[in-house]
Amino acid sequence: MLTDRFRVVAVDQRGHGLSDKPSSYTAAEWTGDLIGVLDHLGLDRASVAGHSWGASVALQFASENRERATAISLVDGGISDISSRMSWEEAEERMRPPDIDGVPLERFLGFAKQWPDMADLWNDEVKEMVLANFKVRDEKIYRRLTTENHMLILRAMYDQKTSAMLGSVACPTLVIIANQERDNEESRRWAQFRREGARLAEESLKDGRIVWMDDTIHDIPIQRPRELADALLSLAD
Repeated sequence: MLTDRFRVVAVDQRGHGLSDKPSSYTAAEWTGDLIGVLDHLGLDRASVAGHSWGASVALQFASENRERATAISLVDGGISDISSRMSWEEAEERMRPPDIDGVPLERFLGFAKQWPDMADLWNDEVKEMVLANFKVRDEKIYRRLTTENHMLILRAMYDQKTSAMLGSVACPTLVIIANQERDNEESRRWAQFRREGARLAEESLKDGRIVWMDDTIHDIPIQRPRELADALLSLAD
């Protein structure tokens, strides 16, 4: 296990979990939050792993703080220039989360257990993980990360110059990609998006390695926790 060999710190990013929920979500602030945590813990250098948005944070950190990043792991994120694939108006429409604040808890859980990526995995543990992303009040669901803040994060990710940052990373970099393509146009589009990102990472990273996880959903930590931990350990070996 990772915790058997390393000091492992899990960070609740701004707007998520029980962390503060400010109204600004710039890339500079993401990195500042991470550096603040490292400074508070007295860590001059660290290996940083991030999933989805967290991968974008890890990439920004390593690109701008080369002396502090010993290695980074980009878990199904952080390898694509979204702005080169679609306009902001299209990204805003396609990636906007559904409005669910105030939905009755049992109704929400009924939907959640039928999500295509969750139906085959659903159990009490997954239910607990899903509900950790929300507040439950009066038997109704409310977002911890508001839709407005979610969209601010997406806009900052959209504006990131990923290709330039990948080329400026000096430390060893592990790129882990969920490889799944369902029989529909949207899934095929995102699969192609990931393949293009992988090519960009291969061309840009000075010391990079790519691991494809077949038949795996975006939520790799939920579906493949052991395989993910083994991959992260391989970066340290």
